[in-house]
Amino acid sequence: MIKTINPRKAAVIGCGFVGAATAFTLMQSRLFTEMVLLDANYDKADGEAKDISHGVPFAGQMKIYAGGYDDLMDASIVIVTAGANQKPNETRLDLVHKNVAIYKSIIPEIAKRNFKGILLIVSNPVDILTYAAVKLSGFPEKRVIGSGTVLDTARLKYALSKHLGVDSRSIHSFIIGEHGDSEIAAWSSTNISGIPLNDFCEMRGHFNHEEAMREIAEDVKNSAYDIISKKQATYYGIAMSVKRICECVVRDEKSILPVSSIMHGNYGIKEIALSMPAIIGADGIETHVPISLNEKEMEKLHNSAKTIRKIAEELDL
Repeated sequence: MIKTINPRKAAVIGCGFVGAATAFTLMQSRLFTEMVLLDANYDKADGEAKDISHGVPFAGQMKIYAGGYDDLMDASIVIVTAGANQKPNETRLDLVHKNVAIYKSIIPEIAKRNFKGILLIVSNPVDILTYAAVKLSGFPEKRVIGSGTVLDTARLKYALSKHLGVDSRSIHSFIIGEHGDSEIAAWSSTNISGIPLNDFCEMRGHFNHEEAMREIAEDVKNSAYDIISKKQATYYGIAMSVKRICECVVRDEKSILPVSSIMHGNYGIKEIALSMPAIIGADGIETHVPISLNEKEMEKLHNSAKTIRKIAEELDL
């Protein structure tokens, strides 16, 4: 049976910290009028659905419930957050084999139901799991979006806004590459409302550019480790990132976000998923957006791709 897609319906698979925070954020967003939660533990999904639904009178009408795979057939977006949590002193790449095994049980269940919407991958390591989801589902690549470095980019903009004393929404910058330890801050293309970064820094009284950029990039890269060491998980920031991606799809915004998707020769990188700027609309990923990178950034990007490719080649997909 083929169901017509309901453009105002979302599904969240995995009701741990990230899944629950994502569902709560989407309830408040008013983007959807229906949301189904799935979890290996049905009672956990049911409890989260009931708890979140009690906030509906303060947000706007929405049907929220726990369900199974048959319930996501007509969803416009299926958000996969299921997977093992990153532990203190563990990298995102350390999670790969555990979470690929989980994806081998989840993604085929979605595919066999002839799902026609957008598959949004959030579990870590997100770049490798985005690649795995494409291979396991057989879906067109444009319909499989990884949350990528959308959160890392937000962290960078937040850090820069504090450093420069300017609204983070006026900062145009990207973290690219792996959502992880080999990520790259694309400083050479960073600007503040069209003003080159170093010029704006000097306008605000900052002249030690290299040291400041190094410190900010390191803080952004290590921020998840810092949070995990203190509260065991990160979930509010990624939930807001998921909401932002959903906005682009639901509203057909054609916004540019650094999501994870498979590369096909861009920057000389092929057949691996990386987080790079792309135009996001109702049909998913429309096209990658080339940004200018200097020689050092390009070298780091290729090293990041090699790191991910080495892990991906070990997988049986």
